[in-house]
Amino acid sequence: MTQPPGSPYPPPYGPPPVQYGAPPPSYGYGPPPPPRPATGWQPERVDQVTGTGFGLVHLQVAPITSGPAIGSLVAGIGAILVALAALCFGLTGAEDGWGGWIAGAFTLLSVLACAGAVTAGLIGRRQISRPPQPGRVRFTGRGLATGGIVCGIAGAALALLSLGLGLALQLS
Repeated sequence: MTQPPGSPYPPPYGPPPVQYGAPPPSYGYGPPPPPRPATGWQPERVDQVTGTGFGLVHLQVAPITSGPAIGSLVAGIGAILVALAALCFGLTGAEDGWGGWIAGAFTLLSVLACAGAVTAGLIGRRQISRPPQPGRVRFTGRGLATGGIVCGIAGAALALLSLGLGLALQLS
């Protein structure tokens, strides 16, 4: 026996077959299911409020990656890429006399990117090394900050070597 569509009563012989991908049928029995708990928010401690039956819950906040650490790594990789451009232009233009100028411009840009990478890396490491406080955000990414500092210094050193090589080939 089939029921007309939109009938307020459930079918007499059990629920209709469930279609995959469709939400489960609701027949109006009982309260709705409770909402799923949010992930990442776990109670760290509960303090009793004196004189009342209430408490103050301190939530444990999930750690996040430090923004300055990410910026340090990006600037460090940029310093290496600009240093490679200084090397390429310094070697290519050495015979024509313009290689030293272009290599010098790219070296300056690489050294500036190195300064940004080292500064952001140090800020990120300081931010990460702070002791965690209850209810505050904890930061991660010490390896990113260290990698950014190392890449920035390597990029500046490579750019300075490229400038020296370009000028030596241009003057010879």
